[in-house]
Amino acid sequence: MQLNGERQIRIVVADDHAVVRAGISTALSDLPNVQIVAEVGDGPGVLAALDLQPDALVIDVSMPQFEPLQTIRQIRMYYPQLKILVVSAYDDDVYVQGLLQAGVDGYQLKDQPLADIRLALQRVLAGERWVCTPLLSKLMRGVPLVDTGLTPRQRELLWCLQQGDDNHAIARRIGLSVKTVENHLTRLYRQIGVQSRLEAVHYAAQHPQLPMIPTSSQNLGPSQALNVLIVDDNLRYRQHVSRMISKMQPNCAVVEAAHQAEALAAVSQRSPDLALVDVVLGDEDGIGCAAQIKQQSPNTRVLLVSAYPDREFHRRGLAVGAVALLDKKDLDAASLRLLLEDV
Repeated sequence: MQLNGERQIRIVVADDHAVVRAGISTALSDLPNVQIVAEVGDGPGVLAALDLQPDALVIDVSMPQFEPLQTIRQIRMYYPQLKILVVSAYDDDVYVQGLLQAGVDGYQLKDQPLADIRLALQRVLAGERWVCTPLLSKLMRGVPLVDTGLTPRQRELLWCLQQGDDNHAIARRIGLSVKTVENHLTRLYRQIGVQSRLEAVHYAAQHPQLPMIPTSSQNLGPSQALNVLIVDDNLRYRQHVSRMISKMQPNCAVVEAAHQAEALAAVSQRSPDLALVDVVLGDEDGIGCAAQIKQQSPNTRVLLVSAYPDREFHRRGLAVGAVALLDKKDLDAASLRLLLEDV
């Protein structure tokens, strides 16, 4: 993505201080073909501004209602082409490394000249990684990283890579399709900030504090008895989805709920691995229900479904921690199988 092309480069600037936002916007506006499409000051504002389909997000992650690592990971998942440049006063190397692993493309300190922000944006738009000079020496000392939030499946994959398994061997070892293994590896590489299998193995060797999970000591394949919660006010639809899941995974424990109270009661009895929640539950708000499920059971993977998916549902769902919004007509046996394999 070049700044000297004919197409306008759309930028969102996010900082909770209006003066800082104005300064950054003014500095970036001097670049050719740059258009500041939004200036926002909090987490909900960031998520709303992403609907404008910007090319880059220039952000101070220390803002109200914004959880940096989790939200950056979610933004990276939903907007893989978006360039993310952090402009922050924090120079803690562990904090910086955590954000780089979460998916940001560059990190610039606020106490550096505004001209450096322009250069940083140009570099990340060109597809490069950017870390400002004062941080480089800290990062190169190899300070141990913070907890990357790797899932058991991702730690298992790292262990398989250390054994020298190729994708076909991993698929056989843990009982997934080769395509699903490839998708898992892509997300793993992005999360730990590497580009290849060799770099991932090196990462694991450099971080022995990360507990790897040998597949022989786990039961994470398709035969695992997952707990699935289906929240939908349509009885026939609930039963239809439940039957599909039971056919694919007979050992799977499926619980159905018609409204929020039933759903939360079920979660209090047993935390589900996966929750499928309709956006509209009669007169109730399914996204609000999803938020309550995440609050009560943070490790539950929540997927919203709707017969009428739109951008607003998508934005609100992302804000409460849902991992996706699916069109009901697309939720067939094949997509369900992928969802269950991905848990």
